Amino acid sequence: MSHNWQPNKPSPVGIWHKTTLQEAREQQEQQRQQHQPFQQRPTLTTTNVVVGQKRTINEVRPQYQNGPPLAKRPTPGPSNTPTPGFTPSAFVKAPSGPPPLTTSTIEYADPVTAAAKGSIPSEYSQRRALPSTPTSTSDPFLSLSHPAYKLPKQLVANFVSLGIKSIYPWQKQCLLGPGLLSGDKNLVYSAPTGGGKSLVADLLMLKRVLDDPAGEAKAILVLPYVALVQEKVRWLRSVVSGISRSGDLGQKQPDQKLWAKRAGKDTIRVVGFFGGSKVRATWADFDVAVCTIEKVGEHGWANSLVNAAITDCSISKLRAVVLDECHMIDDGFRGYLLELMTTKLLCLEQQVQIIAMSATLTNIRLLKDWLGGHSYETHYRPIPIEEHLVYDGKIYPAATTASLLKTATQLDTRNATTTTTTTTTTTKGLPPSTTSSLQHIRFIHPSTHREFKDPVMNAVVALANETARAGYGVLVFSSSRAGCESDAVLISRVLPSFQEADPVIRERRLDLLNDLRSSSTGLDPKLEQTIPCGVAFHHAGLTTEERELIANAYDAGTLKACVATASLAAGINLPARRVILHGARMGIDLVGPAMLRQMRGRAGRKGKDEVGETYLCCRRNDLEAVVDLMHADLPQIASCLVSDERRIRRALLEVIAIKLATSREALDEYVGRTMLACEQRLTEEWEEKMRGYVEAGLEKLKEMVFITVTVDERYETASYSATKLGGAIVASSLDPDDGVFIHKELERALKGFVMDGDMHVLYNFTPVSDLGNGTPINWRVFWNEMEKLDESGLRVMSFLGLKPVVLNRMLQGGILKETTDEEKDTARRYHRFYLALQLRDLCNEVPIHRVAQKYDVPRGAVQTLAQTCQGFAAGMIKFCEAMGWGAMAAALDHFADRLKAGARADLLGLSKITFVKSRTARVFWDNGFKTVAVVANADPKELVPVLMQAQPNKVRLEAKDEQKYLDKLLAKAKIITDSANRIWQIEMQQELMEEE
Repeated sequence: MSHNWQPNKPSPVGIWHKTTLQEAREQQEQQRQQHQPFQQRPTLTTTNVVVGQKRTINEVRPQYQNGPPLAKRPTPGPSNTPTPGFTPSAFVKAPSGPPPLTTSTIEYADPVTAAAKGSIPSEYSQRRALPSTPTSTSDPFLSLSHPAYKLPKQLVANFVSLGIKSIYPWQKQCLLGPGLLSGDKNLVYSAPTGGGKSLVADLLMLKRVLDDPAGEAKAILVLPYVALVQEKVRWLRSVVSGISRSGDLGQKQPDQKLWAKRAGKDTIRVVGFFGGSKVRATWADFDVAVCTIEKVGEHGWANSLVNAAITDCSISKLRAVVLDECHMIDDGFRGYLLELMTTKLLCLEQQVQIIAMSATLTNIRLLKDWLGGHSYETHYRPIPIEEHLVYDGKIYPAATTASLLKTATQLDTRNATTTTTTTTTTTKGLPPSTTSSLQHIRFIHPSTHREFKDPVMNAVVALANETARAGYGVLVFSSSRAGCESDAVLISRVLPSFQEADPVIRERRLDLLNDLRSSSTGLDPKLEQTIPCGVAFHHAGLTTEERELIANAYDAGTLKACVATASLAAGINLPARRVILHGARMGIDLVGPAMLRQMRGRAGRKGKDEVGETYLCCRRNDLEAVVDLMHADLPQIASCLVSDERRIRRALLEVIAIKLATSREALDEYVGRTMLACEQRLTEEWEEKMRGYVEAGLEKLKEMVFITVTVDERYETASYSATKLGGAIVASSLDPDDGVFIHKELERALKGFVMDGDMHVLYNFTPVSDLGNGTPINWRVFWNEMEKLDESGLRVMSFLGLKPVVLNRMLQGGILKETTDEEKDTARRYHRFYLALQLRDLCNEVPIHRVAQKYDVPRGAVQTLAQTCQGFAAGMIKFCEAMGWGAMAAALDHFADRLKAGARADLLGLSKITFVKSRTARVFWDNGFKTVAVVANADPKELVPVLMQAQPNKVRLEAKDEQKYLDKLLAKAKIITDSANRIWQIEMQQELMEEE
């Protein structure tokens, strides 16, 4: 190897060699240029360079002094970037990931014509001449402090502090509807996403709670997704902060009792119910319950709370129920639970105000008739949306859905009739205007990068880049998790680098990276690559903590682009200036019209944007399907109560078990109040149909031994009551058919429960349907884990009938048959045991990300499994208690605590403390903080070194960042000691009461 020695330069601190790969790339570039016209060849910088030339590290080190390295596009000639993977300093991270790319330009189709009418305005700086929304100055009823609403001053002040100083005219008209503010009438209404529909429901619900003279009123708010529940809980807690039932409403104080009130008795308690958040939830735990309708194990929280309240007669305290996204009542998976719950409320003698709302209701009249209430419909949006179709690199306007359909149809027709297309180019590189009536407004130039050869991908990245560089937020919807991450990486490669960002934004992005790095799962490598450029992805494969950090950073402007899966469109509240749909599919299937509207409805942020934009980037072979999708009207909701015969059986069993209806007449009346009956009234002989459904359901329930019939021959009447098994199924919120399987499993376990290990208990915590959210079994992992099982675990396998020979056959590519009922039950056992292996690792303090790596599943799926099993465990405990199996219920209860803590039994006390779970609890224990009392009496500064040990990744920081990191840990330590103090005080009070 030859070297150019330069004695006048200082001795090199380190040397870099040009690699063979770099030399090969340069030769390829030179060969490519030889085939180009001379004028188009790039100018090479001539330097005296030979292969293997040495350079000092000081020549290139300055570019690494201010954060992550600024990667440059490779240019012909010697490379100016260090070899990937080489670390020039112990404190500076080497550049990683692919090099940056340049995005395609987006130009107006006919700038000459536009210029003749005046200068082309920037779509980002242009202020639209929109009619002003009336204010409370012109209409006093738009102020929440107006006497007509009778709201507490503190509540109005809280809304003002949260940015709601007045309401929209449509909200005023809706609230002042007949009997709504007094709670005498139910309400169903429809308003677009972003139109302020949630505020109406919040006001009516809180008014019902605050207007109760006794201060015991309850309300339930039902949402479709866990992420929305968590967000809503935070919002409502801010809304009711500082509000006292007695102080604000001027109610007369009751006589003081001998015993002191519990702390915060007059405050409004907002509690979220989802997953395993409340294993033993009671009606006394909340004033406002925010619940999911998702199946928690097998049940929805809202339906379970109503059942329990009717059973113990505390339902009289319920004043209001809010059904958000009520169009999901026809969701075949869980929507029927909404219908069951609502029908029970309609059958009560007391008045419970039901408030149903949605952005995608078409037959609102059906819900109005069913609920017997007032209806209201509006299409108002404070931020107008401009819709576009992007096809074959061209952008077509669509001010309304109809025009978008027309555009797509014209395109389809033109493509079908055109056999050849000739494209000419003007001197400015722009295509000439077409004579067709169909005219695109802008076009996206093709890209020279192979990553952007696909015109759809090229369009998505170019549109996202344009928005982010203009300083606005962009939300991209992708069809899959893998596509989500791929889109995020490509978008990050065209955006300004870390060094080009504002210093404040750089600091916030570094804080976000550190927060993710300090989370329980560590920092995802792809997020580490994209976040410095202001891009992140958001999908169900991430943990709740990761998704929350990303959503908050995007909302704060730290991130400019967020790529999410289409399935999360209704589960996130991340509005953006521009929404880009990368196709119109969710997986391999087209999204439905309602989901499409949900995604497009995220465009436009009140207070930040003057307009919202949506771009549907359509692929050529999807054009016809997209036309059909866009042409389809929103589906009309319909009852799904009899689409599966098991649902009507469950409806009947529930009302019999909670004794809401025990006679045939009462059962007929109950079914007659369902939405199904409201639909059937439009058909002939609907009453006969309803009686037929009831008759068939009752016969099947008797056959399954879920109910008994007592006949009074004297009066020729019959009364129905639930058997012990039927009552246990309702108490545990199981589906009746699944309840049969569970009963067999637990009844057999009573005869030979394996108590000298974890596996048998954890097996009974795994759900019996929707196993692992559809995650298939990795039979290689299953086999490996089976070989590691101790004698206790092998006995459990043998007891359940799981055979190594079957695992070996599956490992060789066999198929697990599921033809007969017996084969289906066997397949369930294999799947449940496989999930129990994951639970075992979690209970033994293995971090979520390690479990995810081991079983080759997303870490978010592991966390969801744990939460689902916590909810299902609560159901199993109730099932055992209802059956009189107290010993088994106690054993399951103990392990339920371990599952929630993610730790062994010795850490259950510590795990009650906020932020002290699993690995963190073990580190506290190992450092001598073994009880809640010890933590409560510790100085927060003492806990900082312990929290540093508990971090999943050891971070080396510069001096200026280290102090900020320590300050964050100290703030976390203060929260931990405060939480420990509260728990310790409660424990001390309980001990004193026991001594007395």
